[in-house]
Amino acid sequence: MSILVDKNTRLVVQGITGRDGSFHTGQMIKYGTSVVAGVTPGKGGMKVEGVPVFNSVDDAVKETDANTAVIFVPAKFAVSAIYESIDAGVKLIVCIAEGLPTIELVKITAFLKDKDCRLVGPNSPGIVSAGEAKVGILPGHIFKKGNVGVISRSGTLTYEIVDHITKAGLGQSTCIGIGGDPIIGTKFIDCLELFANDDDTEAVVVVGEIGGRDEQDTAEYVQKNFKKPVFGFIAGKTAPADKRMGHAGAIISGSSGTAAEKVRVFKECGIKVGETPAEVALLVKKTLS
Repeated sequence: MSILVDKNTRLVVQGITGRDGSFHTGQMIKYGTSVVAGVTPGKGGMKVEGVPVFNSVDDAVKETDANTAVIFVPAKFAVSAIYESIDAGVKLIVCIAEGLPTIELVKITAFLKDKDCRLVGPNSPGIVSAGEAKVGILPGHIFKKGNVGVISRSGTLTYEIVDHITKAGLGQSTCIGIGGDPIIGTKFIDCLELFANDDDTEAVVVVGEIGGRDEQDTAEYVQKNFKKPVFGFIAGKTAPADKRMGHAGAIISGSSGTAAEKVRVFKECGIKVGETPAEVALLVKKTLS
């Protein structure tokens, strides 16, 4: 089993004719993802990597029964692209684009509350259900089918953690890059709720970073509600205070957003924390073996 994406995923790529959209369409197809449509306004009728291009998501969904969208369009068009997919009836939207206005994300997340649609991102590297489907820019070759779920705010650290888990002889069920912006569509807890009901996920790794208190809220949720073993890694231990480090959400305000505070709360709530990505993989292997 897996969560969010699998063999039943029928993907539409928004921005398929652009450089990134076309390249990653080829990579997703190579991994085995069913990419059924692409969208670029004004370029309907073309084909990219053998995938038909439509002028709108609505046309693409009507013609191909696409149920998932991935957004590669520039940030200034990404908000409209998200609403377009919601209106077309897509069930899952993965937004790779970053730099979307925070106020617009507040509106989008509020709009989604009564919709049968989930947004992952923005600023997400995507989702991989190992051996089943890849949606986004995650490098497929590092994944191996297994029973460890991964949830991460950091794209690069997602790759590193997954690579170490694979090299430790384990594998992944689903890996989700939730994005590092201040407002995102799907948070750690949302993913844990899905993993809790996935019989093939035996443990979960949470990769956090400085800024905000999502990690602390997640730890408290794990302690009270999540029965499977959870492991953690927090990036940004040496980051200076009041400096944004890479992600728009990675800024410390006071003491609650520091790496030390997050690590402390993780440990207090029973989450085993690794000092390095390699150590996280070893902790998981020791627990599951």
